[in-house]
Amino acid sequence: MGSPGLRAAREKMKAAGVDEVAIDTFAHYYRLLEHGETGMIPESTIEPIDMESLADVEVADDVAAEALAATVVIKLNGGLGTSMGMDRAKSLLCVRRGLSFLDIIARQVLHLRKQHGATLPLIFMNSFRTSGDTMDAVARYDDLQVPGLPLEFLQNKEPKLLAKDLSPVTWPKDPDLEWCPPGHGDLYTALRGTGLLDQMIEAGYRYAFVSNSDNLGAVPDPAVAGWFASSGAPFAIEAVRRTASDRKGGHFARRKSDGRLVLRETAQTLDEDKAALGDLDRHRYCSTNNLWFDLVAMKQALDQREGILGLPLIKNVKTVDPGDPASPKVVQVETAMGAAIEVFEEARLIEVGRDRFVPVKTTNDLLVLRSDVYDIGADFVLDQVGDQLPFVDLDESFYKLVGEFDKRFPEGAPSLRRAQRLRIGGDVTFGHGVEIVGDVTLGGRSAQRIDAGAVLSGDADA
Repeated sequence: MGSPGLRAAREKMKAAGVDEVAIDTFAHYYRLLEHGETGMIPESTIEPIDMESLADVEVADDVAAEALAATVVIKLNGGLGTSMGMDRAKSLLCVRRGLSFLDIIARQVLHLRKQHGATLPLIFMNSFRTSGDTMDAVARYDDLQVPGLPLEFLQNKEPKLLAKDLSPVTWPKDPDLEWCPPGHGDLYTALRGTGLLDQMIEAGYRYAFVSNSDNLGAVPDPAVAGWFASSGAPFAIEAVRRTASDRKGGHFARRKSDGRLVLRETAQTLDEDKAALGDLDRHRYCSTNNLWFDLVAMKQALDQREGILGLPLIKNVKTVDPGDPASPKVVQVETAMGAAIEVFEEARLIEVGRDRFVPVKTTNDLLVLRSDVYDIGADFVLDQVGDQLPFVDLDESFYKLVGEFDKRFPEGAPSLRRAQRLRIGGDVTFGHGVEIVGDVTLGGRSAQRIDAGAVLSGDADA
């Protein structure tokens, strides 16, 4: 059973009804922690990589159609959007015209089914906190669920561990804060533990396309499906060229010891290697978190490893109450689903356009998505207008939380099609039809309002 801390954690998870596969997986990582594993990937152990581009790949229409017909779409939908002040599924945020992320995802899939004659099941990986809201929201789409497969399965949860002794934390003020998700690497554990992996294979599907629900660019594209099927690879990830906004994020590399592809996250980077992490010329590619894997190959890998895929550990040190820096320090044991790329010897990477990577992590991203930078066509796919995406930096004091953000754009987002940058350092409310041109900075000590129809260019002190 292991140490007292592990025994206590196991008992806590069992009492909460956590799946046995998830408990065994947690125990695996707990033992790594006990033995001093940090999950760090030193720069000296990796080298930069290059990869093929989707723009250079030719996929026959029949190959693409056949691959799409064998694909299941899985959307990671466990996030609450707490960093933006939300207390329900982030995918319920309105994008435009009264449509939420969930609405657009559902309509993208329904359109593809009709266009290609593919079954294309859509399944959400929810958390216990997002399940109810999500299922209520998609209930309006009567034909969304495919007979024989569920519309959702639940990710697991695990106890936060006190940093001082790795015992499960107790927090009577809010017992929910004693628990955390195991990172999106839990995808594979949950698929196996719920029996859904076997269920999809038995239903005749061969491939899974997995992406985040807050990335509306992650459409199950037939061309990518055809490329993956033709490659014969067991696992693949879509990558994009890193930009300045990705400088602090993870990247792909090749491990020198065995030649395997790896995904190094920021939390796995030593302090002395942070400069190399941020070097966009050295490490040029980051993950979109759009994954493709062969269901049979994944089952075989999990069976061979007795249900534990063995993803690299991510040790995340936080406070038990994220909103109270004085609360006890805890360790959250996490894994990244993209790290599975190093499990499979023949795994592949492919560079895709930035249009397949439109994540919304902050209200900065949300403003761009709600603006006219993107058109949404009859296929409900985002079409970027213009050659570049504007850089948006909103004052967190007034715009970080969605409720406050919405108050300052009561009549919609300004036009950003001709914008390069928009920086706001203060409390500014926008009227209807405001247009931003070029590089615009707004600021001031007092609250200001931009008149309807105003065209702003260059620097302006409100």
